[in-house]
Amino acid sequence: MDSVLLITIIIVIVGLAFDFINGFHDIANAVATSISTRALKPRVAIGIAAVMNFLGAISFTGVAVALTSDIVDPFALKNGEFVVLCALISAVMWNLMTWVAKMPSSSSHALIGSIAGAAIASAGSFGVLNWGGFSTIIIALIVSPIIGFSVGYLIYSLFKFIFRNKKLVQTNRHFRIAQIGTTAMQAYAHGTNDAQKTMGIITLALIASGLQSDSTIPFWVQVSCAAAMALGSSIGGYRIIKTVGTKIMKIEPVTGVAADLGSLSVIMSATLIHLPISSTQVIDSSLMGVGTANHKKEVNWRTGKSMLVTWMITLPCAGIMAAVVYWIAAAIFL
Repeated sequence: MDSVLLITIIIVIVGLAFDFINGFHDIANAVATSISTRALKPRVAIGIAAVMNFLGAISFTGVAVALTSDIVDPFALKNGEFVVLCALISAVMWNLMTWVAKMPSSSSHALIGSIAGAAIASAGSFGVLNWGGFSTIIIALIVSPIIGFSVGYLIYSLFKFIFRNKKLVQTNRHFRIAQIGTTAMQAYAHGTNDAQKTMGIITLALIASGLQSDSTIPFWVQVSCAAAMALGSSIGGYRIIKTVGTKIMKIEPVTGVAADLGSLSVIMSATLIHLPISSTQVIDSSLMGVGTANHKKEVNWRTGKSMLVTWMITLPCAGIMAAVVYWIAAAIFL
Protein backbone atom coordinates (compact mmCIF):
# COMPACT_ATOMS: atom_id res chain seq x y z
CA MET A 1 0.00 0.00 0.00
CA ASP A 2 1.23 3.51 -0.84
CA SER A 3 2.72 5.19 2.28
CA VAL A 4 0.74 8.42 1.78
CA LEU A 5 -2.53 6.49 1.57
CA LEU A 6 -1.58 4.46 4.64
CA ILE A 7 -0.86 7.59 6.67
CA THR A 8 -4.14 9.11 5.50
CA ILE A 9 -6.06 6.02 6.65
CA ILE A 10 -4.30 6.22 10.02
CA ILE A 11 -5.21 9.93 10.24
CA VAL A 12 -8.87 9.13 9.66
CA ILE A 13 -8.77 6.45 12.38
CA VAL A 14 -7.00 8.71 14.90
CA GLY A 15 -9.30 11.60 13.96
CA LEU A 16 -12.38 9.50 14.67
CA ALA A 17 -10.76 8.39 17.94
CA PHE A 18 -10.32 12.07 18.82
CA ASP A 19 -14.00 12.73 18.07
CA PHE A 20 -14.98 9.70 20.16
CA ILE A 21 -12.94 10.99 23.11
CA ASN A 22 -14.27 14.49 22.51
CA GLY A 23 -17.78 13.04 22.76
CA PHE A 24 -17.42 11.53 26.22
CA HIS A 25 -15.02 14.29 27.34
CA ASP A 26 -17.17 17.29 26.39
CA ILE A 27 -20.70 15.90 26.56
CA ALA A 28 -20.40 16.11 30.33
CA ASN A 29 -20.75 19.87 30.02
CA ALA A 30 -24.00 19.58 28.07
CA VAL A 31 -25.78 17.23 30.47
CA ALA A 32 -24.26 18.12 33.85
CA THR A 33 -26.92 20.66 34.84
CA SER A 34 -29.91 18.40 34.09
CA ILE A 35 -28.31 15.45 35.87
CA SER A 36 -27.32 17.46 38.95
CA THR A 37 -30.90 18.77 39.38
CA ARG A 38 -32.34 15.29 38.70
CA ALA A 39 -34.36 16.61 35.80
CA LEU A 40 -33.03 13.62 33.87
CA LYS A 41 -31.44 10.36 34.88
CA PRO A 42 -27.81 10.11 33.72
CA ARG A 43 -28.42 7.40 31.12
CA VAL A 44 -31.45 9.21 29.68
CA ALA A 45 -29.63 12.55 29.55
CA ILE A 46 -26.60 11.02 27.86
CA GLY A 47 -28.80 9.11 25.40
CA ILE A 48 -30.62 12.29 24.39
CA ALA A 49 -27.33 14.13 24.12
CA ALA A 50 -25.79 11.45 21.90
CA VAL A 51 -28.65 11.64 19.40
CA MET A 52 -28.71 15.44 19.36
CA ASN A 53 -24.93 15.59 19.07
CA PHE A 54 -25.13 13.49 15.91
CA LEU A 55 -27.91 15.62 14.41
CA GLY A 56 -25.99 18.81 15.16
CA ALA A 57 -22.81 17.43 13.61
CA ILE A 58 -24.44 16.61 10.27
CA SER A 59 -26.34 19.90 10.06
CA PHE A 60 -23.47 22.27 9.28
CA THR A 61 -20.03 22.34 7.65
CA GLY A 62 -19.02 26.01 7.85
CA VAL A 63 -16.75 25.58 10.87
CA ALA A 64 -15.13 22.53 9.27
CA VAL A 65 -14.32 24.46 6.09
CA ALA A 66 -12.83 27.29 8.17
CA LEU A 67 -10.59 24.87 10.10
CA THR A 68 -9.36 23.38 6.83
CA SER A 69 -7.65 26.58 5.71
CA ASP A 70 -7.66 29.19 8.50
CA ILE A 71 -4.79 27.78 10.58
CA VAL A 72 -2.40 26.78 7.79
CA ASP A 73 -2.49 26.61 4.01
CA PRO A 74 -3.24 22.95 3.26
CA PHE A 75 -1.79 23.27 -0.26
CA ALA A 76 1.57 24.55 0.97
CA LEU A 77 2.01 22.52 4.16
CA LYS A 78 5.29 20.58 4.27
CA ASN A 79 4.73 16.90 5.18
CA GLY A 80 1.08 17.87 5.62
CA GLU A 81 -0.38 14.44 6.32
CA PHE A 82 2.40 13.77 8.86
CA VAL A 83 1.71 17.11 10.56
CA VAL A 84 -1.99 16.30 10.91
CA LEU A 85 -1.31 12.84 12.31
CA CYS A 86 1.11 14.14 14.97
CA ALA A 87 -1.34 16.93 15.86
CA LEU A 88 -4.20 14.48 16.34
CA ILE A 89 -2.04 12.18 18.49
CA SER A 90 -1.09 15.16 20.67
CA ALA A 91 -4.71 16.32 21.01
CA VAL A 92 -5.86 12.83 21.99
CA MET A 93 -3.09 12.60 24.60
CA TRP A 94 -4.05 15.97 26.10
CA ASN A 95 -7.74 15.07 26.25
CA LEU A 96 -7.00 11.80 28.02
CA MET A 97 -4.69 13.53 30.51
CA THR A 98 -7.31 16.13 31.44
CA TRP A 99 -10.05 13.49 31.57
CA VAL A 100 -8.03 11.50 34.11
CA ALA A 101 -7.54 14.72 36.08
CA LYS A 102 -11.34 15.34 35.96
CA MET A 103 -10.80 18.78 34.45
CA PRO A 104 -13.16 20.10 31.73
CA SER A 105 -10.42 21.40 29.45
CA SER A 106 -11.07 22.50 25.89
CA SER A 107 -10.78 19.89 23.15
CA SER A 108 -10.92 22.77 20.67
CA HIS A 109 -7.88 24.45 22.22
CA ALA A 110 -6.07 21.11 22.23
CA LEU A 111 -6.75 20.43 18.55
CA ILE A 112 -6.06 23.95 17.27
CA GLY A 113 -2.91 24.27 19.37
CA SER A 114 -1.69 20.87 18.19
CA ILE A 115 -2.18 21.69 14.50
CA ALA A 116 -0.28 24.97 14.93
CA GLY A 117 2.53 23.34 16.94
CA ALA A 118 3.06 20.44 14.53
CA ALA A 119 2.97 22.77 11.50
CA ILE A 120 5.55 25.12 13.04
CA ALA A 121 7.79 22.14 13.88
CA SER A 122 7.53 20.91 10.29
CA ALA A 123 8.25 24.27 8.67
CA GLY A 124 10.75 25.44 11.27
CA SER A 125 9.05 28.83 11.27
CA PHE A 126 6.00 30.60 12.71
CA GLY A 127 5.44 31.99 9.23
CA VAL A 128 3.69 28.76 8.25
CA LEU A 129 0.61 29.92 10.15
CA ASN A 130 -2.17 31.73 8.33
CA TRP A 131 -2.06 34.64 10.76
CA GLY A 132 -5.26 36.28 9.52
CA GLY A 133 -7.40 33.19 10.07
CA PHE A 134 -5.44 31.90 13.06
CA SER A 135 -5.69 35.20 14.96
CA THR A 136 -9.44 35.31 14.29
CA ILE A 137 -9.79 31.83 15.78
CA ILE A 138 -7.73 32.78 18.84
CA ILE A 139 -9.79 35.95 19.39
CA ALA A 140 -13.00 33.90 19.13
CA LEU A 141 -11.67 31.38 21.66
CA ILE A 142 -10.78 34.18 24.10
CA VAL A 143 -13.89 36.32 23.67
CA SER A 144 -16.55 33.56 23.54
CA PRO A 145 -16.35 32.55 27.25
CA ILE A 146 -16.59 36.22 28.23
CA ILE A 147 -19.72 36.50 26.12
CA GLY A 148 -20.99 33.22 27.59
CA PHE A 149 -20.53 34.58 31.12
CA SER A 150 -22.31 37.83 30.21
CA VAL A 151 -25.25 36.16 28.46
CA GLY A 152 -25.69 33.69 31.33
CA TYR A 153 -25.67 36.60 33.79
CA LEU A 154 -28.25 38.55 31.76
CA ILE A 155 -30.60 35.59 31.21
CA TYR A 156 -30.70 34.67 34.90
CA SER A 157 -31.16 38.33 35.85
CA LEU A 158 -34.14 38.40 33.50
CA PHE A 159 -35.52 35.21 35.07
CA LYS A 160 -35.21 36.75 38.54
CA PHE A 161 -37.17 39.79 37.40
CA ILE A 162 -39.91 37.84 35.59
CA PHE A 163 -40.42 35.30 38.40
CA ARG A 164 -39.79 37.65 41.31
CA ASN A 165 -43.26 37.01 42.78
CA LYS A 166 -43.14 33.24 42.34
CA LYS A 167 -41.99 30.74 44.91
CA LEU A 168 -38.76 28.98 44.00
CA VAL A 169 -40.35 25.54 44.47
CA GLN A 170 -43.07 26.36 41.94
CA THR A 171 -40.69 27.74 39.32
CA ASN A 172 -38.23 24.89 39.75
CA ARG A 173 -40.95 22.36 39.00
CA HIS A 174 -41.52 23.96 35.58
CA PHE A 175 -37.86 24.61 34.89
CA ARG A 176 -37.00 21.00 35.65
CA ILE A 177 -39.25 20.03 32.73
CA ALA A 178 -37.73 22.78 30.59
CA GLN A 179 -34.29 21.33 31.26
CA ILE A 180 -35.12 18.35 29.07
CA GLY A 181 -35.40 20.68 26.09
CA THR A 182 -32.39 22.84 26.96
CA THR A 183 -30.20 19.77 27.49
CA ALA A 184 -31.16 18.46 24.05
CA MET A 185 -30.48 21.82 22.40
CA GLN A 186 -27.22 22.17 24.30
CA ALA A 187 -26.03 18.84 22.90
CA TYR A 188 -27.21 19.82 19.41
CA ALA A 189 -25.24 23.07 19.60
CA HIS A 190 -22.18 21.16 20.77
CA GLY A 191 -22.40 18.91 17.72
CA THR A 192 -22.72 21.85 15.32
CA ASN A 193 -19.37 23.26 16.38
CA ASP A 194 -17.13 20.68 18.04
CA ALA A 195 -17.65 17.74 15.68
CA GLN A 196 -16.87 19.94 12.70
CA LYS A 197 -13.33 20.61 13.89
CA THR A 198 -12.24 17.03 13.22
CA MET A 199 -14.08 17.07 9.89
CA GLY A 200 -11.95 20.05 8.91
CA ILE A 201 -8.71 18.44 10.08
CA ILE A 202 -9.39 15.19 8.19
CA THR A 203 -10.20 17.21 5.07
CA LEU A 204 -6.94 19.12 5.59
CA ALA A 205 -5.13 15.77 5.58
CA LEU A 206 -6.92 14.68 2.38
CA ILE A 207 -5.80 17.89 0.64
CA ALA A 208 -2.23 17.64 1.97
CA SER A 209 -1.94 14.05 0.74
CA GLY A 210 -3.23 14.98 -2.73
CA LEU A 211 -6.44 12.98 -2.41
CA GLN A 212 -8.65 16.08 -2.62
CA SER A 213 -8.29 19.37 -4.46
CA ASP A 214 -10.65 21.71 -2.57
CA SER A 215 -11.99 22.47 0.93
CA THR A 216 -15.36 20.79 0.47
CA ILE A 217 -16.11 18.44 3.37
CA PRO A 218 -16.79 14.94 2.00
CA PHE A 219 -20.10 13.50 3.16
CA TRP A 220 -18.46 10.33 4.46
CA VAL A 221 -16.15 12.46 6.63
CA GLN A 222 -19.13 14.38 8.01
CA VAL A 223 -21.14 11.26 8.88
CA SER A 224 -18.13 9.38 10.28
CA CYS A 225 -17.15 12.22 12.61
CA ALA A 226 -20.75 12.73 13.71
CA ALA A 227 -21.14 9.02 14.48
CA ALA A 228 -17.82 8.86 16.38
CA MET A 229 -18.76 11.81 18.56
CA ALA A 230 -22.26 10.46 19.16
CA LEU A 231 -20.82 7.09 20.17
CA GLY A 232 -18.43 8.77 22.58
CA SER A 233 -21.28 10.85 23.95
CA SER A 234 -23.31 7.70 24.63
CA ILE A 235 -20.64 6.54 27.05
CA GLY A 236 -20.61 9.83 28.91
CA GLY A 237 -17.91 11.63 30.87
CA TYR A 238 -19.13 10.92 34.38
CA ARG A 239 -15.87 12.13 35.92
CA ILE A 240 -16.28 15.61 34.44
CA ILE A 241 -20.06 15.66 35.01
CA LYS A 242 -19.30 15.65 38.73
CA THR A 243 -16.95 18.62 38.38
CA VAL A 244 -19.28 20.72 36.25
CA GLY A 245 -22.51 19.70 38.01
CA THR A 246 -21.40 20.05 41.63
CA LYS A 247 -18.09 21.86 42.00
CA ILE A 248 -18.78 25.17 40.24
CA MET A 249 -21.98 26.04 42.12
CA LYS A 250 -25.13 24.46 43.50
CA ILE A 251 -27.42 24.13 40.50
CA GLU A 252 -31.19 24.52 40.67
CA PRO A 253 -33.45 23.86 37.65
CA VAL A 254 -33.93 27.60 37.06
CA THR A 255 -30.19 28.28 37.08
CA GLY A 256 -29.56 25.21 34.94
CA VAL A 257 -31.99 26.39 32.25
CA ALA A 258 -30.50 29.89 32.30
CA ALA A 259 -26.97 28.51 31.91
CA ASP A 260 -28.03 26.18 29.09
CA LEU A 261 -29.81 28.95 27.20
CA GLY A 262 -26.85 31.28 27.60
CA SER A 263 -24.25 28.84 26.33
CA LEU A 264 -26.23 27.28 23.48
CA SER A 265 -27.11 30.72 22.11
CA VAL A 266 -23.42 31.66 22.00
CA ILE A 267 -22.34 28.34 20.45
CA MET A 268 -25.05 28.42 17.77
CA SER A 269 -24.21 32.02 16.92
CA ALA A 270 -20.56 31.08 16.44
CA THR A 271 -21.53 28.12 14.26
CA LEU A 272 -23.69 30.30 12.03
CA ILE A 273 -20.79 32.69 11.37
CA HIS A 274 -18.34 29.76 10.90
CA LEU A 275 -16.24 30.44 14.00
CA PRO A 276 -14.73 27.50 15.91
CA ILE A 277 -15.05 28.11 19.65
CA SER A 278 -14.74 26.00 22.77
CA SER A 279 -18.09 24.58 23.88
CA THR A 280 -16.51 23.61 27.20
CA GLN A 281 -15.44 27.17 27.94
CA VAL A 282 -18.74 28.72 26.90
CA ILE A 283 -20.86 26.26 28.89
CA ASP A 284 -18.80 26.57 32.07
CA SER A 285 -18.48 30.35 31.86
CA SER A 286 -22.23 30.70 31.27
CA LEU A 287 -22.81 28.66 34.43
CA MET A 288 -20.49 30.95 36.37
CA GLY A 289 -22.29 34.00 34.97
CA VAL A 290 -25.61 32.60 36.18
CA GLY A 291 -24.11 31.88 39.59
CA THR A 292 -22.77 35.42 39.82
CA ALA A 293 -26.19 36.87 38.93
CA ASN A 294 -27.80 34.69 41.59
CA HIS A 295 -25.23 35.36 44.28
CA LYS A 296 -21.52 35.57 43.55
CA LYS A 297 -20.68 33.77 46.79
CA GLU A 298 -22.48 30.69 45.44
CA VAL A 299 -19.82 30.22 42.78
CA ASN A 300 -16.85 28.08 43.77
CA TRP A 301 -14.25 30.47 42.42
CA ARG A 302 -11.49 28.09 43.39
CA THR A 303 -12.81 25.58 40.85
CA GLY A 304 -13.37 28.43 38.40
CA LYS A 305 -9.75 29.58 38.72
CA SER A 306 -8.54 26.02 38.25
CA MET A 307 -10.60 25.77 35.05
CA LEU A 308 -9.27 29.13 33.84
CA VAL A 309 -5.69 28.00 34.32
CA THR A 310 -6.44 24.78 32.40
CA TRP A 311 -8.03 26.75 29.57
CA MET A 312 -5.06 29.14 29.39
CA ILE A 313 -2.39 26.45 29.25
CA THR A 314 -4.17 23.99 26.93
CA LEU A 315 -3.44 25.62 23.58
CA PRO A 316 0.28 26.36 24.16
CA CYS A 317 0.91 23.07 25.98
CA ALA A 318 -0.84 21.07 23.25
CA GLY A 319 1.17 23.00 20.66
CA ILE A 320 4.47 22.20 22.37
CA MET A 321 3.43 18.57 22.82
CA ALA A 322 2.54 18.31 19.12
CA ALA A 323 5.88 19.84 18.12
CA VAL A 324 7.74 17.30 20.27
CA VAL A 325 5.67 14.43 18.84
CA TYR A 326 6.44 15.66 15.32
CA TRP A 327 10.19 15.97 15.97
CA ILE A 328 10.36 12.46 17.46
CA ALA A 329 8.27 10.94 14.66
CA ALA A 330 10.22 12.81 11.97
CA ALA A 331 13.51 11.58 13.40
CA ILE A 332 12.27 8.00 13.15
CA PHE A 333 10.23 7.96 9.94
CA LEU A 334 11.28 10.90 7.74
